[in-house]
Amino acid sequence: MVGGLIQSGGRRLALDDLRERSLRVASGLTSVGVKDGGIVAILLRNDIPFIESLLAASSIGAYSVPINWHYKTDEVNYILTDSQATHLVVHSDLLRGIGEGIPKSVTVLCVPTPPEVCEVYGIPPDRAAPVEGYPEWEAWMKQYPPSPERPRPPRGSMIYTSGTTGLPKGVKKEPVSSENREAYADLRAQWFGHRPGMRTAMIGPMYHSVQATYAIAAVRANGSVFLLPRFDAEDVLRLVDSQKLTHLHLVPTMMNRLLHLPNAVRQKYDLSSLEFVIHGAAPCPPETKRQMIEWWGPIIYEYYGTTEAGMVCRSSSEEWLLREGTVGKAWSGRTVRIYDQSGNRLPPNTEGEVYMNLGIVPNFTYHNAEHKRAEVERDGLVTNGDIGYLDEEGYLFLCDRKHDLVISGGVNIYPTEVEAVLSTHPAVLDCAVFGIPDDEFGEVPAAALQLRDRQVLSVPDLSVFLGARLAKFKIPRRFDIRDSLPRDESGKIFKRVLRAPYWADARRRF
Repeated sequence: MVGGLIQSGGRRLALDDLRERSLRVASGLTSVGVKDGGIVAILLRNDIPFIESLLAASSIGAYSVPINWHYKTDEVNYILTDSQATHLVVHSDLLRGIGEGIPKSVTVLCVPTPPEVCEVYGIPPDRAAPVEGYPEWEAWMKQYPPSPERPRPPRGSMIYTSGTTGLPKGVKKEPVSSENREAYADLRAQWFGHRPGMRTAMIGPMYHSVQATYAIAAVRANGSVFLLPRFDAEDVLRLVDSQKLTHLHLVPTMMNRLLHLPNAVRQKYDLSSLEFVIHGAAPCPPETKRQMIEWWGPIIYEYYGTTEAGMVCRSSSEEWLLREGTVGKAWSGRTVRIYDQSGNRLPPNTEGEVYMNLGIVPNFTYHNAEHKRAEVERDGLVTNGDIGYLDEEGYLFLCDRKHDLVISGGVNIYPTEVEAVLSTHPAVLDCAVFGIPDDEFGEVPAAALQLRDRQVLSVPDLSVFLGARLAKFKIPRRFDIRDSLPRDESGKIFKRVLRAPYWADARRRF
């Protein structure tokens, strides 16, 4: 690896040095008992040791289990216990917060929280310092020589799904077969548009599967990767300009924040170095997508995929502009089909549940819940519960998640459709639509809103706005204006958090 680098704050490593450090970590993990198929958990914000841990685990055939650093003690304990992790790599300040939730069987490696993370999150120096009694990352790593390169079948990360229904499940992939290894690596690079010498930034949290995959693919492409501790719209533009970034991965929330920067700020920065920008992970309102293409040009690609099946569809700007709303066409050996609830395959332009094959993506099970694998499979294809349809040319359009669908008086209401209209209101910054109980209709739609700074919005005005754009039955019966919405950094809103009080109240009444 020559030429590329990785940078976080004031720390910069050539990729050759990153590789050597990751091999030292691999040697250290092997010496303390991590075996082929072992489990190494990672509880870090975006930081160089995150990349080192991913590379090291992969090189010794172990699974890495990234954990959402927002999780509280019990949530971290659940994943460490369920995954049967033997080791945990964790930032000092996070360790201080969840120490009592770490099982005694787990060996902890403590990473001092770096200055750039402390600055962004307001972490005082005493909480960022190494925690007494635990091995400190640098000192621990440097005592081991680089591990001899004996490549084992890479297992990648075991990602815990968000737990839309019940507790999160670990998606455990089989190792990539030797005959597919090179093709699979090439496929991921093609998906992201990666090329040697590319320059990108990690602006979303790497505990999400696609963010970590994107970062590792960029490193393997000998690219330069700049790590940001947290997304800030102007910081991203500043970095594109100053570091001449060529590639980015975004989620729709980020696109929305970028679009709502003042024009004077947007025009301050030279973005002409960008050549391939890809987004996914959450539904993108059509108006947001259109405005981004108008601003950055036809360099914006969209993908659709799942933790279980990997990336399945992709669309270019040109394809999207011809078929507004599509998430693309099945790509490179992938298959997408639509089924009804009885298991019948549906014709074009008919909504149903989306199923997809795995292609050369490794097969999977749910860790400690292997029986649940059969629940998502039909005819050798798998689903994550999305509802959508294919047009005559095979382009996929998503309607909503099966679990988010609102069935009101027997009529299907797709929250994504209502959210797309709400997001066009000039006063609305963020929104979520979900079902709440109703004595007459079973359930009706409700909306939670976050307004832009200094904006005021009345419910009657909002109802008039929606009434001009949506059928009456789709208009939310209740609007809840909040200071913020419970959204994770991938752009997904925790709708179960918004729904829970309404359904709990209904249960109490009955």
